[in-house]
Amino acid sequence: MMDNLRAASNHVVLKIILALIILSFVLTGVGNYLIGGSGDYAAKVNGQEITRAQFEQAFQNERARMQQQLGEQFSVLAGNEQYMQQLRQQVLNQLIDVTLIDQYAKKLGIAISDGQVRQSILKTPAFQTNNQFDNEKYLAMVRGSGYTPDGYAQVVRRQLQAQQLNQVYGGSEFVLPGETDSLAALVLQERDVRVAAFDTDALAAKQTATDEELKGYYDQHQNEFIAPQQLKVSYLEMDAAALQDKVTVTDADVAAYYDQHKSSFGQPERKKFAVIVLKSQADAEAVLAELKKGEDFAALAKTKSTDTFTGKRGGELDWMEPETTLDDFKNANLTEKGQISGVIKSSSGYLILRLNDLEPAKLKPLDEVRNDVLAKLKQEKALDAYYTLQQKVSEAATNDNESLASAEEVSGIKAVHTDWFTQQTLPQALNSKPVVDALFDGSLLGEGGSPGSNSNVITTDGDRAFVVRVDAHKPQGVKPFAEVRDAVVAQVKHQKAQAQAQAEAQKVLAELKQGKGDEALKAAGLSFGTTQKVLRSQQPSAFEQSIYALPHPQAGKPNYGVTQDEKGNVVIVALDAVNPGKLPADEVANFSGQIKEGATNITFDALIAGLRQSAKIKMGSAAQVQ
Repeated sequence: MMDNLRAASNHVVLKIILALIILSFVLTGVGNYLIGGSGDYAAKVNGQEITRAQFEQAFQNERARMQQQLGEQFSVLAGNEQYMQQLRQQVLNQLIDVTLIDQYAKKLGIAISDGQVRQSILKTPAFQTNNQFDNEKYLAMVRGSGYTPDGYAQVVRRQLQAQQLNQVYGGSEFVLPGETDSLAALVLQERDVRVAAFDTDALAAKQTATDEELKGYYDQHQNEFIAPQQLKVSYLEMDAAALQDKVTVTDADVAAYYDQHKSSFGQPERKKFAVIVLKSQADAEAVLAELKKGEDFAALAKTKSTDTFTGKRGGELDWMEPETTLDDFKNANLTEKGQISGVIKSSSGYLILRLNDLEPAKLKPLDEVRNDVLAKLKQEKALDAYYTLQQKVSEAATNDNESLASAEEVSGIKAVHTDWFTQQTLPQALNSKPVVDALFDGSLLGEGGSPGSNSNVITTDGDRAFVVRVDAHKPQGVKPFAEVRDAVVAQVKHQKAQAQAQAEAQKVLAELKQGKGDEALKAAGLSFGTTQKVLRSQQPSAFEQSIYALPHPQAGKPNYGVTQDEKGNVVIVALDAVNPGKLPADEVANFSGQIKEGATNITFDALIAGLRQSAKIKMGSAAQVQ
């Protein structure tokens, strides 16, 4: 799926439409509507709370999703304090937007049912194999994108909700002829820049931090050091497929099954009929008389039959087996090839039949199908053993609720004991919704981190079942200072290095604007690199946004600015040229037809901006995103 998305994102028209949406967010802003406040919640939106738990869970989910997608690259980003603050702000903004849209949708009476979400997922082409929904492909793609099935379902619900709102507001957009070229020139624009970067890591290595500074930073940024709920569990896994190797199937079992299911191992007798359909008995008697005189059956069917479909084929029908043969045909008792029936009265008229062909029943010998029978019997016996095993384990786990020892004894299965894990770092074997729900709904937890109780038998897809037990748990909470001291030292030093680099960059920037750039750069130990071209991306970074915020250079003189690069280093940029974009000729017609869709998206974004402006949004102390 991700490859498909990447391929689609390279399409120039799609880039333009996405860029239009991005521009609308840049214009409306994302943080200027927040009002300061307090309270143990992340935010209140028109009186509706976004709890600290919801915010932290959403942040941890987004962090885990990005870590899965970016791998080691995310570790570099996670060490950048400003980036992580921006990520927290982004998550909170999304929660606020979702809440605003939910409130507005309810006001309009728009509701998305679970059935609509399910149908949308089932009809998604990326989740299909041979035009049929493929559950394994769906789960692999969703998890590969960093989502749980529940999380992805929520994404789909929001998309469907947004589509309905878009339909409400998207019916009146129009595009003037000249807008195509001007919009293409804007969103496909390239900017030529050179960059001189301060090495923040090198500056950080030279910084010092007092205990007071470290403790102060820790106290002010405790939400950066939240440890999610952690569990250690024991579990028994029962797998029907694994039991197939343990069941015994005798030759007598195979023979008995074969005798009872012979129809499954061959082809029953087949007959091919031809038919002439007449309106009245008199007509049928007349045609039957002609047939007895030797007239050709097919020729009469073509000229006399009132059923034009079979008549065109000379009355010929497809092969029929006993289960698909109509009673009228069976009652004709035609047993020899070429035999013709008498007149048969039926619900569709008066029939005359001829047996065109006959194939006797065919039965595959047992030796030929032995392996198929053996596999079928093993599967059936394994399922029987699986359900019996579930019953035994359920009774043992219920009667001995202090451990899984009794369940191990009756099942012969050794319990697996996990190390600590969170809801985002589940062992693969336990990563299914029924098991996750049982583990994290609190019903299996003991007091104060002590062991809890055994679960009931939990069935999952693929004929698997589990009994789980929480051996120990740690509630969500702030990590102690001693545990995160090294991370705090790194953050404080990095913060100081950023401040130093920012101050020096501003000094150099002032000198550059006064025409004393060479001396200022040399004094700071900097130099501009080679020219690089900057394009608008679908999700513009702070670096890209700052480049596109610079005024156009005049009279061949660059414009200068200060920003940060993707690594978090403070950089001085020189904007040398702005090159308008041009839409390829073969994309013009397509783009003109799709600008309206982009305009509708902008209208929808403007709706969100309007909801923000009119809403009462109060920030709680739990948010800590400023």
